[in-house]
Amino acid sequence: MKKGRSKARAKRRKRGGCRRLAILILLTAATATLAFIVLHGARQSALPDSDLEALLGAPLHADAEAMPAPSPDSGCIRLRIGHIGGPLGRVFNDVNAEHLAAIAADGIEPFDGNENVSWRRGKGLVQISSGADYYLEELTHSYPYLRPHAAALLGELGRRFRDTLTARGGGDYRIKVTSVLRTPATVGRLRRVNRNATGESSHCYGTTFDVSYAKFICNDSTGVRRTNEDLKNLLGEILADMRRNGRCLVKYERRQGCFHITALRHDNDNDGTEANL
Repeated sequence: MKKGRSKARAKRRKRGGCRRLAILILLTAATATLAFIVLHGARQSALPDSDLEALLGAPLHADAEAMPAPSPDSGCIRLRIGHIGGPLGRVFNDVNAEHLAAIAADGIEPFDGNENVSWRRGKGLVQISSGADYYLEELTHSYPYLRPHAAALLGELGRRFRDTLTARGGGDYRIKVTSVLRTPATVGRLRRVNRNATGESSHCYGTTFDVSYAKFICNDSTGVRRTNEDLKNLLGEILADMRRNGRCLVKYERRQGCFHITALRHDNDNDGTEANL
């Protein structure tokens, strides 16, 4: 019985040894073939460039691809930026609760969501649109209406941005407004596509708007070019001055790429009662 088992083990070892030998032979042959191909290819590619070009019927070293159209930051002249006391995210950190508290102190009530002309009338709103001071992008989750003092602040922000550019050497750019007045219904729709959108939004009061720092509108690409980073920091410099003077609250929104701005009303602000419809 033991003798039979020993023979069986010997046969299995013999078969295993044969398999290993066959694999080794195949690997050796494959290695030799590969070496031959590499060597043969190297010998053939050792032709002079002129001969290879003749065989190919085209230059071996083609001319470099023409430079593509200038990117927004190409050929730019750096802009002098004033110090605002720290990084934008740290300086502009007025959270949503602070925006809502400031609005409540002004006695402004939110819009209740009757999304037709009636909810705009008698609320003290003015309609805003693109102009020399700013560009209003196509709105998908808000309406182009603000309280008069908020609309005035937005216009002033855009003018100061352009005037400061001119004073510091030029550049024909405008700021870009990305969100304005919302209602509970538009906030609900926005939250379905943007999980970061808050349920109780300061945008519902007509005093808050968003201005992009990720994109600016270049009115004349042949004029003085500025980097997007410099334009963003210039906008931050102007907002910091407005904020220091109690004109607004600002939140630096990292994911949305914008400044979230709430205008603060003062006694001398004109907050009319009729919308500009």
